[in-house]
Amino acid sequence: MGIRLSDERYEEIKQIVVRMYEEYDISCVPINGFEIASKMDIKVIPYSAYPEATQKLLLKKSDDGFCLQLDTGEWYIYYNSKKGYGRINNTIMHEIGHVVLDHTEDSELAEKEVKFFAKFALAPPVLIHKLKLESPEEIAGIFKISYEAACNALSYYHKWLRYGDSEYTDYEEKILYLFSQAS
Repeated sequence: MGIRLSDERYEEIKQIVVRMYEEYDISCVPINGFEIASKMDIKVIPYSAYPEATQKLLLKKSDDGFCLQLDTGEWYIYYNSKKGYGRINNTIMHEIGHVVLDHTEDSELAEKEVKFFAKFALAPPVLIHKLKLESPEEIAGIFKISYEAACNALSYYHKWLRYGDSEYTDYEEKILYLFSQAS
């Protein structure tokens, strides 16, 4: 089954996502990884910006995308532009997770953290609840995520309903407040 994050770490990551929303003024769905990367001064570059030989090398490194930090401190996210928008947006958010969570090396733990970061950041359960979404199709349509990501978000939402508190947490209240301002 691999590494499991502690409940405390999941809570920390959720709070980090909300601080990111606040800091970069993210307040409407769909939540756009490109917009957040731009506000964070992260350069986002499609593989297709390069000659075919270079694209093949990039694809060898990752079929979806990756990030790297230059010695100057600048961050770059490279992504496969041949994927669908939902998958690309997830990739961008996944890579933003590496930056925000301050990962310095690839590890199973780092991957587990950023997969959760992206899932939570792109479709927070409290917003799925507020919008009364009940199917993967509705979630994919509203949040502009892939069908697979929408199924994962729905499954996570059901866990949130089952195991969550009857009261909203402080960060859930913040999400509801932030996203109510845009409407």
